[in-house]
Amino acid sequence: MFRIVLFLLTNLAIVVVAGIILSVLGVGSTHTVGNGLNLSNLLVMCFVFGMVGSLISLFMSKWLAKRTTGTQLIETPRSAEERWLLDTVAELSQKAGIKMPEVGIFPSFQSNAFATGWNKNAALVAVSSGLLDRMSRDEVRAVLGHEIGHVANGDMVTLSLIQGVVNTFVMFFSRIIGNFVDRVIFKNEDGPGIAYFVTSIIADIVLGILASTIVMWFSRRREFRADEAGARLAGKQSMINALRRLQAEHDMPDQMPAEMTALAITEGQREGFSLAKLFASHPAIETRIAALEALQIPDQVPNHGALWR
Repeated sequence: MFRIVLFLLTNLAIVVVAGIILSVLGVGSTHTVGNGLNLSNLLVMCFVFGMVGSLISLFMSKWLAKRTTGTQLIETPRSAEERWLLDTVAELSQKAGIKMPEVGIFPSFQSNAFATGWNKNAALVAVSSGLLDRMSRDEVRAVLGHEIGHVANGDMVTLSLIQGVVNTFVMFFSRIIGNFVDRVIFKNEDGPGIAYFVTSIIADIVLGILASTIVMWFSRRREFRADEAGARLAGKQSMINALRRLQAEHDMPDQMPAEMTALAITEGQREGFSLAKLFASHPAIETRIAALEALQIPDQVPNHGALWR
């Protein structure tokens, strides 16, 4: 999920910078005589910095996504395909009860798509050129429904709130660890020393990476809701067919570069447990298909013709 990866990387960078500022400027209000910590003041400061970092990441998400993927917005359609894409997004957005998002296409051989934005009425929905080349219109419509489902469900806003809480505790415990190393190991009781600052920053990075598993767990749960939205907006069988096509591409030996596998709808892991799955933003596609098949949704698949090309 590209929007999740960008959000987490941006957030981690902001948290590290905020942590440095907190360590430098927060010394007087968070440390007590004898190099102790005022935990209540520290928690409040960490909450403020943590939430601000998460909100900055949220507001930057659409801008970063456009520039990182090379997404070209469709403002005036240059072909029948682009006109159909705009019309389909407009139709699905109206059905989902949100304002028309910006629509774009990004260059990628792999079939993919993503949605992002700071609120559901100021979003971006983008699809890859490979997806348009190889999927049928019914399948593309289902993928668009999935992404619009993310927007309508407010996933990015909810993600930001969760990330803000996670940031708070990452920074809070990082400072406690830094203070412990400074006082107990380096025997410093004259106020925070260099060990406190260095340890706190390292702990920010390590705990931030580990805490991202919480955000990824949330992301995996929301994928099922987005799949259901795609099924309700575009037909259950079309959503299943789109996932099966993505699975077939995922199984191909000659895949596109690894950095693209995190993009919205495509990324998924095989069944079973592994440490890597804790950091996966998507459930296994087989699991997602099984969940869709179990849904009691009328299987009304609109007929939108054959393949794009």
